[in-house]
Amino acid sequence: IGDTAAYYSNVFANTYNVGTGGIVNLGANATGNIGSSTGYFNKVFAQSTSALYADLAEVYQSDTHYNPGTVVIFGGTAEVTVTDTESDTRVAGAVSTDPAYLMNGEAGSDETHPAIALSGRVKVRTVGKVQKGDRLVSAGNGLARAAKSGEATPFNTIGRALEHKDIENEQLL
Repeated sequence: IGDTAAYYSNVFANTYNVGTGGIVNLGANATGNIGSSTGYFNKVFAQSTSALYADLAEVYQSDTHYNPGTVVIFGGTAEVTVTDTESDTRVAGAVSTDPAYLMNGEAGSDETHPAIALSGRVKVRTVGKVQKGDRLVSAGNGLARAAKSGEATPFNTIGRALEHKDIENEQLL
């Protein structure tokens, strides 16, 4: 093939076995793709993976646009809506901006189908003072707060705070 083969944008092999010393992205960071929406791979076998972000999210239809960190519940006129109840047991999660793993990603646009963090690290709109390690529950209006003693259950807990918040006003935590 020669030294210039690495510079062609499309290289096709008429065989099922292709060997390489590695896949090199010749473009800028985060611009390369392996496959496409029409020519994709069904399974990936690898030793390890890593991600720049830290939450597992799924796309759900929402009744309106929600800002990042908004706490939502299953219900309303669509699949998810903003929580308006303290310690809501219908809590689904919080709106994510950069999930490490996104499920149902082709369901719709960010405006109509936000990514809802189901697990992992995600910023949450929080009110009231919070101590690192506190369990967070819904506070109404799409917000979270620190759970009171004995209040947190597996059904109403959104997650745990990873940092302190010493102000009463709303803040992404």
